[in-house]
Amino acid sequence: MTTLFLTVGLPCTGKTTAARRIEVERKALRLTKDEWVKALYGQENPPSAQDVIEGRLIEIGLRTLELGTNVVIDYGLWSRDERTALRQAAADLGATVELHYFALTPAEQRRRLDQRQAEAPHTTWPMSDDELAEWAASFEVPTPGELDGTEPIDAPPTGFASWNEWRTHRWPPAVS
Repeated sequence: MTTLFLTVGLPCTGKTTAARRIEVERKALRLTKDEWVKALYGQENPPSAQDVIEGRLIEIGLRTLELGTNVVIDYGLWSRDERTALRQAAADLGATVELHYFALTPAEQRRRLDQRQAEAPHTTWPMSDDELAEWAASFEVPTPGELDGTEPIDAPPTGFASWNEWRTHRWPPAVS
């Protein structure tokens, strides 16, 4: 049985470090959005392209699960709906899901971001304290049931017949 690993957390909380470890230890294909955005757009970070890149990587990841290889999605997955859509997609393929949640104090997050900016600026973008606070306020912390896999998958949001439909809406197939 294959496993979909989801790294969940705000910027600079340790998601990519953990994803790299999971990639090796669990023989998983690692899909890290920031690496793709950096490769394609350099210092630019266009929101519309991010969603499309995430969606394309998710499709690659789901196909990889179908082919029998573990996958680690390294994005952040700030909303419960995002995580639920991926949990459902994995279940539809007969794969298990492991959520790995990373949280830090705002001060430690800022320290890590400043360190990354100083040591490896090509791997990240500048982020203000206001942006970090805004993102933290919009982040939906995973429930204990999400983390241990015991929580049932919710019905899709109003207006969507399935999680697959929601997923296609959330992660569009092309930049518009």
